[in-house]
Amino acid sequence: MKRFNYKFYLRKAHRYLGLFIGIQFLFWTIGGLYFSWTKIEEIRGDHLRNKAETIKIDGTLISPQPILDQIREKEEVAGVARVNLIEILEKPFYEIRFLPAHGGSHQQKIVVASALDATIRPAVTKAEAEKIAAAALLKPLAVKESLYLTPENIGGHHEYRSGALPAWAITFDSPDELTVYVAAENGQVGSFRTNEWRAFDFLWMLHTMDYRERDNINNYILRGFSILGMITILSGFLLFFASSPLVRRLVTTKTPRPKTANPPGFDENK
Repeated sequence: MKRFNYKFYLRKAHRYLGLFIGIQFLFWTIGGLYFSWTKIEEIRGDHLRNKAETIKIDGTLISPQPILDQIREKEEVAGVARVNLIEILEKPFYEIRFLPAHGGSHQQKIVVASALDATIRPAVTKAEAEKIAAAALLKPLAVKESLYLTPENIGGHHEYRSGALPAWAITFDSPDELTVYVAAENGQVGSFRTNEWRAFDFLWMLHTMDYRERDNINNYILRGFSILGMITILSGFLLFFASSPLVRRLVTTKTPRPKTANPPGFDENK
């Protein structure tokens, strides 16, 4: 009866699994090298930002109460989530986030009004967004393109994900294709996106194997490849121990040889 050659099938399984998983292992390694050799501050574009730490105030700030009264005149308010003092084009404003009475708990609305006279401010225009984005830069650059982003036209995956919408995407004429995103409702500068960040995002997509949202590390593709990768590694260990001459010698040494019976007429004393 032919003996089952498990080593042959183990080698075959390890070889094809290694070829299949090896491509993804290569992507993980390249991504890991890029992540470890780059600074996250430069990926985020922090070195390009003009970091203003103070708000210019020319005058006396009023209470936010008159602004809240104006809001209540137009609609019922269930509660105020937050009141922030922000700056738009070197002027102080109150950003009031509130919950409408007939909306859900996550449907916050935003009203921006002057912190000097309670005048409610309209959404940021294209020209204002370009000025805000230019003022956020450490060095002056010329505006190349301005796009207005809404939930309807932003599409599926976008480099400005999880940011406030609507927003202005202001792209500058620079070697790294810098784009600054400005929220239209409150005029606040959001993400800086450069070619370095786009390369990081592409490698992060290959790393997480989330080809849609990029950040979901609990997707089934990643789980499946992780399991296959573990099987490939374990099969390699098994193949090593099954094929190692040293292991075979150790096993043979520890296993006692069976005693054989002496043939008839054999005298061991002779």
